[in-house]
Amino acid sequence: MTSDNAAIDRYFVLGNPIAHSRSPQIHARFAELTGQAIDYQRCLVPLDGFAATLAQLVQDGARGCNVTVPFKFEAFQAADSRSDRAQLAQAVNTLVIQNGAIHADNTDGIGLVNDIQVNAGVALAGRDVLLIGAGGAGAGVLGPLLMAGPRRLVLVNRTRAKAEALAARHRAHASLQAMLQKTELLVQDLQALEGDFDVIVNASASSLAGSAVPVSSSVLKPGALACDLMYGPSAAGFMDWARAHGASPRDGLGMLVEQAAESFALWRGVRPPAAQVLRELRLLLA
Repeated sequence: MTSDNAAIDRYFVLGNPIAHSRSPQIHARFAELTGQAIDYQRCLVPLDGFAATLAQLVQDGARGCNVTVPFKFEAFQAADSRSDRAQLAQAVNTLVIQNGAIHADNTDGIGLVNDIQVNAGVALAGRDVLLIGAGGAGAGVLGPLLMAGPRRLVLVNRTRAKAEALAARHRAHASLQAMLQKTELLVQDLQALEGDFDVIVNASASSLAGSAVPVSSSVLKPGALACDLMYGPSAAGFMDWARAHGASPRDGLGMLVEQAAESFALWRGVRPPAAQVLRELRLLLA
């Protein structure tokens, strides 16, 4: 690093794999549009080396990190302090580093909700919502989805016990009690899923693994919004499935930009124009 940029605050996105990540491009554009001087880079972390990598970045003066697959649970454990939404999820995607201390947050859920309600124009209040997956991605989005006030939210997962534990944690959280009085949170068996839904969120690993959509098309109400948290080629199978069964498909690119905007605001104290950057990114990828 040269003396010219020695004072620039450095940020990283940590994952494995990581070469595909659009986060550096997104945050560079945020910085440009808000007049912030930052340096944001990808960091490929060894599967058994998250704690050591993070410790080195903290020692080297990094100001923050985004965390992606498969390290969101480890990032939660590594933090010195945690936001309420991080505590709920017990998985984090955003680390704020100040004076050597690590504060953890999860911006995935609010990013998803903003993308659905603002960018896609679909209100969640009073709707029936299906969330597929109780891993790190599902854990991150469940709380904000509930806070949006759907009529019913059904959670399914390959292992039901994992879904039950995640739902129980959210039911017990004091700040959600008033909201939960009007929102029904249910866990169902993935293989015996009943009902149809206005909004379906696929937070399972099916798209990342290139496997089939883990639910029947009977879950889709006519014109339902079907969201996958993946984007690009990984989301193509889910998008095709949704389209073929009369749903409105949406990939995870909007969520990616919106969660990044939340992270950027936590780090820099300024909210970047997420909708503009999303439009630019979609044009570029098209």
